[in-house]
Amino acid sequence: MERWILATKRADFTGLGKALGVDPVLVRLMRNRGLETFEEMNSWLHGDLKDLHDPYLLKDAERAAKIIAGHIKAGHRIMIANDFDCDGISSGYILKSCLKHLGADVYVDTPDRCRDGYGINERLIREAAKQDTSLIITCDNGIAALEPAQLAAQLGMELIITDHHEVPFTEENGRKQYTLPRAAAIVDPKQPDCPYPFKGICGAVVAFKLMQVLFDLEKADERFLFGLLEIAAMATVADVMELRDENRILVRYGLEQMRHTENIGLKALIEINQIKEEKLGAYHIGFIIGPCLNASGRLSTAKKALELLEEKDPERAADMANELKALNDTRKDMTAKGVEQARELVESSMLSRKVLVILLQQCHESLAGIIAGRIREYYNRPTIVLVDTGEGLKGSGRSIPAYDMFTRVSRFKQYLSRFGGHTMACGLSLPYENLQPFADALDADCGLTQKDLIPVVPIDIQLPIGYLTEDLIRSLEMLAPYGNGNTHPLFAEKGFAVEQARVLGVNRNVLKLKLRDLRGLHIDGLYFGDIEAFDRRMEEAFGTEQVQRMYGGQSNAVELMLAYEPDINEFRGVKSLQLIIRHYDVVRR
Repeated sequence: MERWILATKRADFTGLGKALGVDPVLVRLMRNRGLETFEEMNSWLHGDLKDLHDPYLLKDAERAAKIIAGHIKAGHRIMIANDFDCDGISSGYILKSCLKHLGADVYVDTPDRCRDGYGINERLIREAAKQDTSLIITCDNGIAALEPAQLAAQLGMELIITDHHEVPFTEENGRKQYTLPRAAAIVDPKQPDCPYPFKGICGAVVAFKLMQVLFDLEKADERFLFGLLEIAAMATVADVMELRDENRILVRYGLEQMRHTENIGLKALIEINQIKEEKLGAYHIGFIIGPCLNASGRLSTAKKALELLEEKDPERAADMANELKALNDTRKDMTAKGVEQARELVESSMLSRKVLVILLQQCHESLAGIIAGRIREYYNRPTIVLVDTGEGLKGSGRSIPAYDMFTRVSRFKQYLSRFGGHTMACGLSLPYENLQPFADALDADCGLTQKDLIPVVPIDIQLPIGYLTEDLIRSLEMLAPYGNGNTHPLFAEKGFAVEQARVLGVNRNVLKLKLRDLRGLHIDGLYFGDIEAFDRRMEEAFGTEQVQRMYGGQSNAVELMLAYEPDINEFRGVKSLQLIIRHYDVVRR
């Protein structure tokens, strides 16, 4: 069951289209994404690097840069403490590369996901002290590291925190009291008093911005820094940041740089996954490259991914990329098994709950977040997946738009050993005996209605296929890159008769429909979803005989309403328009 909601925002689509030199359809799509004025739309279409926000607006950025510069000049040893996901790996790589370029004595240390858990910790702090480290810089973590920050101070080391996660708080009488670690500087746009105008940047972009300030203060050549733009863009997509505001600009330019990358390790990862460089887009980062880098931190050590990005020898880089791809393939198999186990538990005992808290007895703890995301997608409910580490429970949560996971879970921190995250995701640890009371408290306090649990399909425009042209479809790329916060345009139309249906592909996983609309126009539609579920839905609505006639290419009663993305098919030099079917419903007369 889904709720299709058609956008109804108003504007002078024709006038703005003429002023911008684009089809009014593009204006409607931009309006649906919250843009109102000519200036906003023009920036969305044509924004460039000069439109990035001033890095000096980040609270403590200048202070942090001056502290770093002082340690470099004094020849002090600097440690970078990064996270073990793609954003953390990218953040560490950006900081280390820039500091080495400026002559720093710098190294990276990363927590072990299973041994240490998320973020800088006491073990890393003590190891840094043993190595005569004077300055520790966190990246993509640290905003919740109260005890480690205190220890660093006790051991005589300065600490700079760079992060993009929410600041921990307690809530009393509806007011939030924020708690910050003890540090020489904290660079995190989520701080309540940080004036930075766009809060949605990832950890790698925070690191990049800090290095902008440092390079400016040191009068260093920014060409080196902007050569790392592709890494910041990769992290932005992989960490599922909203592709709005300056993130659009960073990713657009970063993707172009990545298509001609000079990074030997990144080039090897692109080649080993058989991605055509000229076609590389946000999809490839989010679903292929990012997961390969993440796999190192999940099943081995994130240091392997960092070493790949630093590798200069093409043959060695190819071997390292192949290892990461193999790790990711293993991760996929393990994830599939975990998702199956989680669904069995939900179906057997949790369907009445609005917030799912699932304990998986036999699952690698690094996969908890991925599995939580898959279960969230399937049931459209906030989901937390936990595993038993032998020393307590540890896991990750993924949320839905109607549920602020960070705020809601924060209300029950008395049950938790560790907790951090943001609106749509969290990481947490808790004693086994707190599992049931924690799960019950979350469910009772969720504030969700049954309507919130019905997935929403946002339709941009009801668009008859007669309006589709090759030029219009190609012009949609002006709105790219697509991703979180800027989804691919989704159109809809009703009254499609199915003249014939065929199942294609070696794995028989593609459904091809020959469609005729109410005006008698013909077009092909491709569906890559659950074909068995499609058939069941058609049989329930129209009967088995009509479905058989549909597959036989005979006259039948099947009539559909489709949500689609338009596409251009090219086969043996012949181009034709087709629909990529994302959602469907039946039309009864």
